[in-house]
Amino acid sequence: MATFSDEKLDSSRVNDVMFDDKSSSSQQVVIDIAAEEKLLRKVDLRVVPSLFLLFLLAFLDRTNIGNAKIQGLVEDLHMKGQDYNIALFIFFVPYILFEVPSNIIIKKVAPSTWLSLIMTLWGIATVGQGLVKNFGGLVACRFLVGLFEAGLFPGCVYIISMYYQRMELQRRLSLFFCASILAGAFGGLLAYALAKMAGIGGYNGWRIFIIEGLATIVIGIASKWFVPDWPETAKFLNEEERALLVARLSRDSGEATMNRLDGPAAKRVAKDWKIYVGIIAYLGVVNTGYATSFFIPTIIKELGYTSAAAQVRSIPIFIVATACAIAVAFATDRLRHRYAFTIAGVVIASIGYILLLCQDRVTVGVKYFAIFLVTSGGYMTQPVTIAWLSNNMSGHYKRSIASACQIGFGNIGGIIASNVFITKQAPKYPTGYGVSLGLMWACAAACTILFFGVRAENKKRDRGERDGRLEDIANVDNLGDDHPHFRFTT
Repeated sequence: MATFSDEKLDSSRVNDVMFDDKSSSSQQVVIDIAAEEKLLRKVDLRVVPSLFLLFLLAFLDRTNIGNAKIQGLVEDLHMKGQDYNIALFIFFVPYILFEVPSNIIIKKVAPSTWLSLIMTLWGIATVGQGLVKNFGGLVACRFLVGLFEAGLFPGCVYIISMYYQRMELQRRLSLFFCASILAGAFGGLLAYALAKMAGIGGYNGWRIFIIEGLATIVIGIASKWFVPDWPETAKFLNEEERALLVARLSRDSGEATMNRLDGPAAKRVAKDWKIYVGIIAYLGVVNTGYATSFFIPTIIKELGYTSAAAQVRSIPIFIVATACAIAVAFATDRLRHRYAFTIAGVVIASIGYILLLCQDRVTVGVKYFAIFLVTSGGYMTQPVTIAWLSNNMSGHYKRSIASACQIGFGNIGGIIASNVFITKQAPKYPTGYGVSLGLMWACAAACTILFFGVRAENKKRDRGERDGRLEDIANVDNLGDDHPHFRFTT
């Protein structure tokens, strides 16, 4: 896992910086560049790699049903019609409903304890998926996996966002997010290898869930000792390092804090238009993320390949998507800009979808290339939408709720992806490709609204049009990003 010790910190390589907080007096802040770089290296080596491992296993357990499908799952469980789509769909019902409650719980319980618990539980449910004898048992286990996995992704995003300044966040978050992309590659490789073991113990090759679930249980229990808690209590840092980390994070957010979830704070969260736009942006692009994870093995097989060949040919698709996502992450942080990169990903994915919608006129090689475009374009955009909304939220509770809402309700895109690839329309899937293309442009529209909206708000704050909020003495220390001194990321 890469670290980022060579990056320039926000202090612009000076030792003494005067920060004008627009209050009655200015404050002299002394910055120890060497100490901060050393601290950042230590955080990089502990936070993202540990959460990356958890998310990799989560996405494998969630999406390897796509690999299992072409290894005999449907035939052995006597599934027919839209049964496979139902098995995909049921995962998202508890997954969506329990993400916000989970992120409220993780604020009150040590992250290491909470994530270890839910990971062990979904590992048990994943083992169950490999042992089921009928379609009903598969649906029940998928429901349980969705229930217990609900807290992992938003919880990890929340934890990572609390360790880094805003313009340090995207590349860390994208590296973490790459676990979900690489899960597609690992899933294909694992399914290919385990398919060779078909018949051992009387089990067919699709029961890869048993081995995956056992690995998840072991890592889940062990994660209690290596998953980081909050910066203020992180055990891998000493007291001096914790104080330095908290200080540099406070320097980034300034006075824009929200550490009380009281009535006024709850109203501010509920009325924040940025959260709702962020949900639409994520919903539009996550549909493509799940469509590729669930259906790429099937789509490739329907191009005329055997099951084994389809598993292997899915691997380079996700490797290329990973490289594209990482490249965008570095560029968007370096340029301190988000919007243009989301649109670039939408355009690339759209070209892929258009080729697939016109597949009667193109060769098999072009169809395969189109899948690369769809997957890479989608994964270029998806992690940027997450970091962008997090950048524009300030305060513990605001960021926690916003992340959970965006990821939770945005995962309605996963429900859509589960149901628009209609079995009877194979192998052309006009509904699946058409709906997914439309949702990508819904994402683009939401990102456009967010860009122009926050840019206009920054201008209003520059003109002092929001300074009246400072007169609310009772709540001025809990305004979050509504604080007039906070500036939004575009």
